[in-house]
Amino acid sequence: MNLTVYDVIKRPLFTEKGHFIKERENKILFEVHPEANKIMIKRAVEELFKVKVEKVNIINTKGKIRRRGRYEGFRPGIKKAIVTLKPGEKLDFIEGA
Repeated sequence: MNLTVYDVIKRPLFTEKGHFIKERENKILFEVHPEANKIMIKRAVEELFKVKVEKVNIINTKGKIRRRGRYEGFRPGIKKAIVTLKPGEKLDFIEGA
């Protein structure tokens, strides 16, 4: 598998829980490629955002059932990464807001 750092991290997740852990515990949430592992995620975050990463936790979510009338399907599942930054490191996506 040949993933570049731009393929590994899809987007940051801006949720209430994500904002809470960012403020309290210095952790950032990302949606990542389904085949990315912890080492790839750590390298990508350090290279893209120029910060030091302490550890990475991964959450795999399954897609939920979606119904349209009598037809059923599934929403796609996603893989999330909770990246813990080393003490003293800071990462702001939205500045001045």
